Amino acid sequence: MTKRLLGPSGEALPLSRRDLLVGASALGLAAGGLGTLSLPARADEPKKGGRLRYACAHGSTTDSLDPATYENDFMIGMSFAFMNFLTEIASDGSLQPELAEGWEASADAATWTFTLKKGVQFHNGKEMTAEDVIASFNHHRGEESNSAAKPIVAPITDIKADGSHTVVFTLDGGNADFPFIVSDYHIGIMPSEGGKIDPSKGIGTGPYTITEFEPGVRALVTKNPNYFKSDRGHFDEVLFLSIIDPAARTNALITGEVDVVGRPDLKTVHMLKRRPGLRLEQTSGTLHYTFPMHVDVAPFDDPNVRLALKYALDRQQLVDKILRGYGVVGNDHPIGRSNRFYASDLEQRSFDPDKAKFHLKEAGLSELKVGLHVADAAFQGAVDAGVLYQENANAAGITIDLVREPNDGYWSNVWLVKPWCACYWGGRPTEDWMFSTAYAKGAPWNDTHWANERFNKLLVEARAELDQDLRRDMYHEMQALCRDDGGTVVPMFSNYVMAMSDNVHHGEMAANWDMDGQKFSERWWFGS
Repeated sequence: MTKRLLGPSGEALPLSRRDLLVGASALGLAAGGLGTLSLPARADEPKKGGRLRYACAHGSTTDSLDPATYENDFMIGMSFAFMNFLTEIASDGSLQPELAEGWEASADAATWTFTLKKGVQFHNGKEMTAEDVIASFNHHRGEESNSAAKPIVAPITDIKADGSHTVVFTLDGGNADFPFIVSDYHIGIMPSEGGKIDPSKGIGTGPYTITEFEPGVRALVTKNPNYFKSDRGHFDEVLFLSIIDPAARTNALITGEVDVVGRPDLKTVHMLKRRPGLRLEQTSGTLHYTFPMHVDVAPFDDPNVRLALKYALDRQQLVDKILRGYGVVGNDHPIGRSNRFYASDLEQRSFDPDKAKFHLKEAGLSELKVGLHVADAAFQGAVDAGVLYQENANAAGITIDLVREPNDGYWSNVWLVKPWCACYWGGRPTEDWMFSTAYAKGAPWNDTHWANERFNKLLVEARAELDQDLRRDMYHEMQALCRDDGGTVVPMFSNYVMAMSDNVHHGEMAANWDMDGQKFSERWWFGS
């Protein structure tokens, strides 16, 4: 279901050109109808205090406080605990101001002016100004930057201050989605020191200050007494624990060692439903699981080999056995059903060994043997998913050699390194954002090295197009190009599932990321 823009009184508003170009606190941009399947929001008044203990399914010893390096749920959750952003995705999926008070664009959507809130303090007492915003964005820009956010800030050709609390962004072309981009979890605002930020200090404006940080193990954050949102940041402390093993994570909740777990073990999740004092919740958004292959490495450089591997997988079997029904089948592109321009008319690819054999023959092969690198760090059940894929592919004359990798260091040693592996994506609120991050030619997180000329041409054109019907046609074609030519097998979209103590309360939950858009530390509280 696609959400509409809402006015101050909740009335539906038409999607006008001005709606796309102007933002203010009373009127946000819809984020594409992010769905929620969570329990009804609790109406009790938020309580202050207590230590929330959270067991995360991710975390790596290679993690750092540098936001340019964030690539897993542990660090995404941390980013929202100690930093803020120019804009944020609200619980209802709308885009809202955060450190910005509002924004306005030029007629061609190539120049964006953001007015900043005044009086917001960093954890070190410094007041946030335009200088800090410019330094924080520049940290991800430039030829020497290795930031994961580099492709989404690359269109920025200039950033300048217009006074102490106004920032003007000039882009290399129109981008109707730019206010969404500045909410990205990498681009938190940190204090400027001589025109640059020092990420190692971990200073932000967020609801909590960092007290302890042990990469891949734990982090402790403490309430910021000067937080500018008086109705947020309810806990005294939040403890982040990296517990990658799903059984250990679930057991920690059952034994009372933690208050909430992300991504509980779906094999045993039915037991949690029956356990007094605990509850299971889920939201439906853009989370999807993938098997990306490097299209510049044989045999994946042949489009027919890629198609053979896509037809050699029983997607519904993975949804039933790996997700236990908590999701839907994917169609080899990254746009979810909650996205605004999801191509619902695109024919669904299904398991077809005969078509897989046909494409092997077109590639000049009668059989195929390939290695698939997996670990449950990629996504819960990735190893079992690999085993099922292996069994499915045998029927098509394809032998998959399953290579089981260590969980620790998976994201630095396997993903982007091995030619075919398992991966997960939280998705993005807009089609352009998702495509620019992982499918655009040369993007650091283009984990297949795919470079389709037609796709990249459409990517630029659709970004600047303000006619919504034309944008829809372009994004539908791009989804088809990903499905038929791309190097990513997308077998399934998963719901975000989490389990928690009944004493943990919250309002309506966002679905743009796991754990209430990863803003649980700011939005949740303990009951009486």
